[in-house]
Amino acid sequence: MSFLSSAAPKLAPWKVLLVDDEPDIHDITKLTLSRFRLDGRALSFVHAYSGAEAKEVLAREKDIALVFLDVVMENEDSGLEVARWMRQDLDNQFTRIVLRTGQPGQAPEERVIVDYDINDYKEKTELDRTKLFTTTFAALRAYRDIMKVEDARRAQQTYREGLERVIAASTHIFQQRNLKDFANGLLQQVVALLRLDQSMLLRLKGASVITGESQYEVLAQIGDLAGEIGPELVAQLDDARHNRISRLHGDTYVGYFPNSSGKASLLVLKGVDEIAEIDAQLLEVFCSGVAIAFDNILLNQEITDTQAELILRLGDVVESRSYEAGNHVRRMSQVCYMLAQAAGMPEDEVATLMHAAPMHDVGKIATPDAVLLKPGKLTEDEWEIMKQHPTVGLQILDGSQRPILKAAAVIAHQHHEKYDGTGYPQGLKGEAIHPYARIVAVADVFDALSHKRCYKDAWPAAKVTEHLREVAGHHLDPHYVDLLIKNMDKALAINEAWPD
Repeated sequence: MSFLSSAAPKLAPWKVLLVDDEPDIHDITKLTLSRFRLDGRALSFVHAYSGAEAKEVLAREKDIALVFLDVVMENEDSGLEVARWMRQDLDNQFTRIVLRTGQPGQAPEERVIVDYDINDYKEKTELDRTKLFTTTFAALRAYRDIMKVEDARRAQQTYREGLERVIAASTHIFQQRNLKDFANGLLQQVVALLRLDQSMLLRLKGASVITGESQYEVLAQIGDLAGEIGPELVAQLDDARHNRISRLHGDTYVGYFPNSSGKASLLVLKGVDEIAEIDAQLLEVFCSGVAIAFDNILLNQEITDTQAELILRLGDVVESRSYEAGNHVRRMSQVCYMLAQAAGMPEDEVATLMHAAPMHDVGKIATPDAVLLKPGKLTEDEWEIMKQHPTVGLQILDGSQRPILKAAAVIAHQHHEKYDGTGYPQGLKGEAIHPYARIVAVADVFDALSHKRCYKDAWPAAKVTEHLREVAGHHLDPHYVDLLIKNMDKALAINEAWPD
């Protein structure tokens, strides 16, 4: 009798509600059905002795399979009222109902049987052991089959909704152009798909020969996950990477998602008891769908980084011809980045400005050494030659469709324009000057004043601030001057990070 073995899993019983104002009916029903089994599951009885008490039980217990319902209790139609309330007010369409009456001939109207989905109607006197067993078996089998259909419907609905979320999520993240935005967008959509609030997206940095250096780079994270990757998480990441599988470690899910480039992304989800099969499938669909986009983003990022590095080095070459210090263009880029962020520019524009700023004086390549390196004051003719470098810069950079080079062309052409319209080469005024050029002008003046040149010593921060306030609204845009002064501590930190 292996089915009695304690090792066999114990199946939850079918829950049956007995509603009758006669306690003897409860006892007889329980005794008669004590050995009942369907699909290896016994019966568990819940008791109510009035229609009002039955409503309380039904509102509280969500998994009642069958109700044996007395018609006449505190009122002549108490049982019918409970049936109506179950189907209409409680919206319980699944629990099976067997009406019982101790008053022969008092059958309910046909419309009640139809409208309230009554499974059966019996007089108490005719419910002997065999008929009670047969009635119970038929009702519970009907409940079982109804719930199978309902479970299938819910699974289909869940999967459909999940696919809709996948499509919506994919549409959102495909709009992201840079790696940071893409990673953050991807992570936000994954946690939305799985309805979680703590996660991390990582990628391999590449093989490292430095002992103790993590091979993993955090691309994005949401929630309270620690910023540093601890030994336990590293071990879990290593396990996923070496075995090329996703695993659940306690309440931490580590997902392994390879891409076509032969590399892999690793997804960490914290605070999960388990990943349901359907959610795992949705995650696979989602991550496989974005893998190509992720590869493209990484490739574009590599191109952008290479382009930015070349521009920075070209800026160094240009500045090396003048008396500007070697780190001038790096400080300029960082101050521009800080000001653009403080101004609330979109992140992609902030990055574009930072990469393009080093090219502001590229036109000086064509300026003769006799003019560019002259230690004294320029003559009027020499000054006219010097003033040509913005136009030359535009000519060098104009025509490119690359966002960074397009921005660099605007900056090179306009960074010597003045807010009051007295600048050159076009005499633009106020808002007619591109915001990129207005920001670069502020950063350029700040850097020139803050550092030693052959013709001056470095100014202290208080004197730099005073001068910036004096020229705000004349030479420089007062809005960006105000932002620089408010963030002077950050600007000075940039100077310390990139000294001459």
